[in-house]
Amino acid sequence: QVQLVESGGGLVQAGESLRLSCAASLGTFSTYTMQWFRQPPGKVREFVASVSGSGTTTDYKDSMKGRFTVSRDNAKNTVYLQMNALKPEDTAVYYCAVGVSRNPDDVNFWGKGTLVTVSS
Repeated sequence: QVQLVESGGGLVQAGESLRLSCAASLGTFSTYTMQWFRQPPGKVREFVASVSGSGTTTDYKDSMKGRFTVSRDNAKNTVYLQMNALKPEDTAVYYCAVGVSRNPDDVNFWGKGTLVTVSS
């Protein structure tokens, strides 16, 4: 049974940082590309970042490049999202996912999400 459990969300001020974690139970973790999506209030879910199974290849939505960093620790079955210089528009529920497409409709498995709120 696949389980993805996000943690690390919270309330921060603009300019601050947060690190999200996603603990995964899904068999051979290192064979799966892991992703982060987010869903701002009243908006559709959108792709944020992904990291290949080995951790050597990453992909980001353009607006996150330079501020967000995705990484993974295969020994701990955990994927991370380091978010720096946070802006109020980064306020969203952040979801961990298993998939290879930026389209959320193609995601195989979802976590339940963790809320990030950035105040101005």
